[in-house]
Amino acid sequence: MSPRQTRSKLFSGLTGVAVALLVGILLVIVGDAVRGGWTRLSWEFLSTAPQEGMTAGGIFPALWGTTVLTLLMTIAVMPVGVITAIYLSEYAPEGSRLAAVVRVAVQNLAGVPSVVFGLFGLGFFVRFVGERMDAALGGELKWGQPGLLWASLTLAVLTLPVVIVATEEALRTVPADLRSASLALGATKSQTLWRVVLPGAVPGILTGAILAVSRGAGEVAPILLTGAAYYLPDLPRSLSSQFMHLGYHTYVMATQSPDVDATRPLLYATVLVLLALTFTLNLVAIVIRSRSRKLASS
Repeated sequence: MSPRQTRSKLFSGLTGVAVALLVGILLVIVGDAVRGGWTRLSWEFLSTAPQEGMTAGGIFPALWGTTVLTLLMTIAVMPVGVITAIYLSEYAPEGSRLAAVVRVAVQNLAGVPSVVFGLFGLGFFVRFVGERMDAALGGELKWGQPGLLWASLTLAVLTLPVVIVATEEALRTVPADLRSASLALGATKSQTLWRVVLPGAVPGILTGAILAVSRGAGEVAPILLTGAAYYLPDLPRSLSSQFMHLGYHTYVMATQSPDVDATRPLLYATVLVLLALTFTLNLVAIVIRSRSRKLASS
């Protein structure tokens, strides 16, 4: 056996071990969550509020808060992310300094720790924007405090690079011949974008949206300072209300419970619900990506 073949087999073996280790860790985590929380899953658990110091009851306020937060985050991030990607891919001149600056900013945002986004949200959205809104509306404290709106906007900034990169890649997959054919037939650039390019890029854009949603649904650090509540059995009534969140609720039960033995099954069940939500969103993204590739190759 030649040295090249030996190195190739060694590299293949190492990659196989790495994949097996990764899959094994995932199976251990999921298996532990299933084993510890499966027996507590029920409709009552999903539809009731925590009770008796979070040692009984369910997770409905946290489930509702996570859902509303993720929905508002998606509404906020998708238009900005898609429009930015369209500019970078379709309208920015070649060698544009503005486009280069935007790309560098997106790359830097993707590498910023999530807790930094929480500090940004507290300083900019809550203290700067919120307090000035209160002053303009009469001085009553409403927006100048952590709330659902500020938490969702903070998560939107956090997930913005995911949407921009995914959308830009999706736009690049649309063949240039389709653009040229549309322009040759007399369509304007905007008509080509809306009727040819965007329909072809929709699967990739949706994939980016789902990946952003799955990341935002599991983030805790950014919302600790911008709206998540320790314990709040009532549902949020407005965009300025605080809310419970599955991730933060898990952290609270793991670190602040007055009765660890009573809380442990509820903790595992909450983790199982959060994992199921995240895995489902990622599975949807994989299915959309797979179907879009099949349609592109056919």
